[in-house]
Amino acid sequence: MPDLTTLALFAAATLALLLVPGPAVLYIVTRSVSQGRAAGLLSVLGIHLGSVVHVAAAALGISALLAASATAFTVVKYLGAAYLVWLGVRKLMAARTSGDTPVEVGTASRTRLFWEGFVVNVLNPKTAIFFLAFLPQFTDPARGPIAPQVVVLGLVWIALGAMSDGAFALLASAMAGRVRGSARARRRLDVTSGVVYLGLGAVAVLTGESAHAARA
Repeated sequence: MPDLTTLALFAAATLALLLVPGPAVLYIVTRSVSQGRAAGLLSVLGIHLGSVVHVAAAALGISALLAASATAFTVVKYLGAAYLVWLGVRKLMAARTSGDTPVEVGTASRTRLFWEGFVVNVLNPKTAIFFLAFLPQFTDPARGPIAPQVVVLGLVWIALGAMSDGAFALLASAMAGRVRGSARARRRLDVTSGVVYLGLGAVAVLTGESAHAARA
């Protein structure tokens, strides 16, 4: 098991990374602004359930296989990219078809909100590569098997990430209330959301390209 000093260093490094908004935060903020606090928090839970999958994969060495195999990497990368692009196109289409009268944002089911967050994170190869590269740096073979150490570090990361992302969700939802009843604001929100999703898809497509080019 990692010692207390290692855990403290890991926690500090993790907080520094989490305070810089990345794709997951953009997704959570988009959900929170468009559908409210509960939607944002459910997205947080889904995303970090996806993080559990990546931690388990890292502990078992699956992430190493993903990083080493061009075929596996490409399959996961494009599955995630396709899903995100689909979300973006759907939002842009909604912006084009929305009327001129004020409308309320439709409420998706809790199950859908939760599992969309899960899928977005699980199908993001950048997350798998991150855990593969980041967690092992804080392990020590002299303290026992590596896998349990990776699991402990991963759980610390998930706990800190859930708190950080939850704060982003609460802040975004608090700032969004005054624009939900405006048709014009709704169209702008749909366009912004669509662009965010398309951007996340582009991130998924481009993740690891330079690394694979270097190995080619």
